[in-house]
Amino acid sequence: MSYLYYREKWKARVGNILEEFVAKLEKEGKPLYDWAKVIDWSKAKIYDLSQPLSNLTPPFPTYPPFEFKWIKVISEHGVQAQYIMTPLHTGTHMDGPLHFDPAGLDIGSIPIEYWIGEGVIIDISDMVEDLGIYTSEMFEKRLKEYNLSLKPYDILVIHTGYHRYAWYQPTADTVRYMLKHPGPMKEFADWLIKNKIRWTAVDAVSQDHPLNTVIRKVRPDIAEEFKKKYGRPVDEVMPWPENYQLMHTYLFPKGILHVENAGGEIDKVLNRRCIIGAPPFKFLGGESAFCRLFAICSD
Repeated sequence: MSYLYYREKWKARVGNILEEFVAKLEKEGKPLYDWAKVIDWSKAKIYDLSQPLSNLTPPFPTYPPFEFKWIKVISEHGVQAQYIMTPLHTGTHMDGPLHFDPAGLDIGSIPIEYWIGEGVIIDISDMVEDLGIYTSEMFEKRLKEYNLSLKPYDILVIHTGYHRYAWYQPTADTVRYMLKHPGPMKEFADWLIKNKIRWTAVDAVSQDHPLNTVIRKVRPDIAEEFKKKYGRPVDEVMPWPENYQLMHTYLFPKGILHVENAGGEIDKVLNRRCIIGAPPFKFLGGESAFCRLFAICSD
């Protein structure tokens, strides 16, 4: 199917943030924001908010691992070349519309302007814990504390602090990072829609709560731990299907995408408004793609 076919299907949907953003961009023929009002370019610094990717990176449960091998080496061929085989959902990556939306755009057909813009990096690490549920109220509180506000088409980077447990960190804890990180429920997704957030990023393996993913089925011990924590089974606290991977299934058809596995220098840019970007590689037909998440801030 062509880009135009998918785009026409998206135009027929009400409240699609991505399509609304692109249409506005095309109509005005200029940027939708003045970056000079966000950044003092004489003091600008780029922060890398990406995690490293390696064959040592543990895969998300039920996914195969990242693999690479040498197919040409200097000693034999006079050149070095590698071959990789991997799911797209490992390391820092942007989930595209096709990942959960059969009528969605392939990620390579989305204009590059969508991937870069103004946004805020919000720290809620002091408000969340293992298997915690974060809410819009937490973000509103932090925005007020730091005299920040949200604008239409902003990008929101969520700092839970769980990137500290990622595989490459000295405090690595794969179980906590993959199976116990905090996540939201539907009210938070509705808050993103209300505020016209363009896309989000999170310093965890999934934008969804782990028990709103396949983890609920493949790791019943984690579901039992949740029950002990909340005094009720997870099926009551976060009933399916309305909460099942809702940050994917509910938001992607509305044009709100996300980056997973943020990290890197994220601790250096908390509670600030910056220029944020995560351009994926131009993968025509791709449901998602690796990306390099960054923030440009005035220091």
